[in-house]
Amino acid sequence: MQSLKNSPSPLKRPRLTPQPPPTPPNPQTLTTNKPSKWTPLNLTQSELSLPLTFPTGQTFRWKQTGPLQYTGPIGPHLISLRHLQNGDVCYHIHTSPSEPAAKSALLDFLNMGISLGELWEGFSASDCRFAELAKYLAGARVLRQDPVECLLQFLCSSNNNIARITKMVDFLASLGSHLGKVEGFEFHEFPSLERLSLVSEVELRNAGFGYRAKYITGTVDVLQSKHGGGVEWLLSLRKLDLQEVIDALCTLPGVGPKVAACIALFSLDQHHAIPVDTHVWKRLLLANMENMLAGHKLCFSLLNYLHRKLSYHQIFVLSKRINLLRQRKDKHAMVAKA
Repeated sequence: MQSLKNSPSPLKRPRLTPQPPPTPPNPQTLTTNKPSKWTPLNLTQSELSLPLTFPTGQTFRWKQTGPLQYTGPIGPHLISLRHLQNGDVCYHIHTSPSEPAAKSALLDFLNMGISLGELWEGFSASDCRFAELAKYLAGARVLRQDPVECLLQFLCSSNNNIARITKMVDFLASLGSHLGKVEGFEFHEFPSLERLSLVSEVELRNAGFGYRAKYITGTVDVLQSKHGGGVEWLLSLRKLDLQEVIDALCTLPGVGPKVAACIALFSLDQHHAIPVDTHVWKRLLLANMENMLAGHKLCFSLLNYLHRKLSYHQIFVLSKRINLLRQRKDKHAMVAKA
């Protein structure tokens, strides 16, 4: 396993964007020209806000296909969600082998066993700052994604931006069965591990994945070697404690603590997982420095300057030094008072 993570990258090749071999539409999920049928989901906007849920970086497969409308695949089902004028949510099944199965998969994907209203009430009572922000966050829901799909999406996210991550994820998804086209966007069922195992590192590098290519092929190989299969192994992590889940995921090539926390939160029922990257640490350190410099007339201007100019590591060192100076000052004050 360690050799996969530390293996040197092959020589750089010209970055191409080859199209994967086309996959024919699944006969049972061919789109039709019937008038759209929208069905109420019996959800208010406070329980599901589409703009606060989909284009937020927890999934990269759902596309905005209209005003307050988003479309995406859930397994073999292609579904659109839309806000009505009163904010309530309705859904439309474009293609599916079974409409009852599609609705069941949708409710599971949306984590509908959790009431945001009850959570928000508890959080607001415990944290006055959250209570102030809650009105802006109503309906921001954590999804319950397929673990394989979620894992591979976040392997693409390392040191990357949303536009490029989406392009990579679209490439991987295009290797699966074609589900249909909505407002110019092509949608596919996410490919199986068996199908992904046929893709080489060189193909992914030529498609622009860079160093992430070896992590994707390496992870697929490791999952394929799991007793009982990679899908079952990932699903079994939903029954473990958070630290056990993080440790297990970090054995996969390219998965570190932050990526592991994202996968745990968005697909493995670990709702107390908190993904923390250098940007979050930077803000926490600045908040700590703000407390240390409280009352100083240059505090606000200084912190803004530091945020713009310094890296996380520079702020960390500076924060430690300021804290040390403050401790020395307090110690001298205590000695003088004695």
